[in-house]
Amino acid sequence: MTAAGSDAPWAYAAMLGFCLACTLPLVPLLRLDLLRRPGRLLLAVLLAGTPFLLWDVVVTELGHWWFDEQQTMPWRVAGLPLEEIAFFVVIPLVSVITLEGVSTVLARLTARRQAGR
Repeated sequence: MTAAGSDAPWAYAAMLGFCLACTLPLVPLLRLDLLRRPGRLLLAVLLAGTPFLLWDVVVTELGHWWFDEQQTMPWRVAGLPLEEIAFFVVIPLVSVITLEGVSTVLARLTARRQAGR
């Protein structure tokens, strides 16, 4: 559901790749310990993504929502483009990385201020 005349089936996947490319470097850069408890990370992704993924399947099946075949790749699962399914994994993941990054930076700044630096 984007501008008419656009023919870029890779655009959605590229956007997801861009999101990952911008946030994944924060993990080593800020020494984030996201994988210390991988179950919690997986739970966060599943809790955030699953309801919306199910909603997507239902409303797409009912015809209330659709995906432009010229703007998504041809592979589908349960009527959804693979990019849409990846969206519900990638976006919660980059959200957790961003939240952890901001929390880490703020904690370090607070510690420096309290130490008198």
